[in-house]
Amino acid sequence: MGGVDRAALKWVWTIFLFALVTFVVYQVRHTLVIFALALFLSHLLAPVVDFFARTGSRRIPRVAVITLVYAGALVLVILALVSIGGKIGEEAASLAVRVRDLMNQPDPLSHIPIPSWLNSVRPAAEPAVKRWLADLEQHVLPLISSAGVQILSGIGSMLSAILIPILSFFFLKDGASIRRTIVDSFPRHNQTVVNEILVDLHELLAQYIRALVLLSLAAFAFYAGFLSMASVPYAILLAGVAAIFEFIPVVGPLTASAAILLVAAFMGYSHLLWIVAFLAIYRVFQDYVLSPYLMSAGVEIHPLLVLFGVLAGEQLAGVPGMFFSVPTMAALRVIFIRLRRNRRADA
Repeated sequence: MGGVDRAALKWVWTIFLFALVTFVVYQVRHTLVIFALALFLSHLLAPVVDFFARTGSRRIPRVAVITLVYAGALVLVILALVSIGGKIGEEAASLAVRVRDLMNQPDPLSHIPIPSWLNSVRPAAEPAVKRWLADLEQHVLPLISSAGVQILSGIGSMLSAILIPILSFFFLKDGASIRRTIVDSFPRHNQTVVNEILVDLHELLAQYIRALVLLSLAAFAFYAGFLSMASVPYAILLAGVAAIFEFIPVVGPLTASAAILLVAAFMGYSHLLWIVAFLAIYRVFQDYVLSPYLMSAGVEIHPLLVLFGVLAGEQLAGVPGMFFSVPTMAALRVIFIRLRRNRRADA
């Protein structure tokens, strides 16, 4: 056709469509984040809804069961914010005062228990330490003490935060019909594999988000227990930081560990090796015992690929991009495996 190679034209058209879809996804990334968070929330609440729907009277509509579960979850969140959130806010405010006092001292490193042979590096390290303390006071501590407001601003707006539970409600109510509609929109000979992919993705996301929440709760419990027994300053605050950072793969736990050690050091805690030993033992326990027990083989991704995804996700969409990097890569892996398996079956 006019000397144009059909194969080359097909490749160009495919690349153009891929680039167009990528551009559109990037432009609507904030909307996709809202829908993804709603989908995650629905997967988190689905076992509770299914349990009460099975054990309750059949005359109770599913909508009523979902509403009752939402009300119960809201009560639990409020109780947690009042009991634990208030304590974390108090410790964050107290730490902010201590950090401000340290910044006004001529030698902020004087509180850190370091060997005498490192005293020669104190003058050179003092400017870097003051910059870190300033960043801690201006950015980190306000984020912790007003975490709810900061999370809402990170999502986009109060309206977006309200949309998440509303969308999650519809996912819980109409999830089965939505899946049937998607499957029916494909040609008949592709409907089986599409349904299998959707089932795999449902199981993957359900297991991932529930495991992530359990890992975060376990981190808070273990960190709070050890830090409190070891009389580490601001134990509940540091445990809360560790629990929050569990939602960011690889980078989050490392950042939380560094923050705990730095805060303990600047507060003059003299048994830093105890903290180092605990952090090392807990990471081994979580990475090789707890996490494999909660996560199935469907979430298996090489650590280097996870690290790449986290860093790339931060550049594309900030903290939400870091959070969604692993489930996105795991979902693509599941789709690829299912398509390859289906192709082999047809061969």
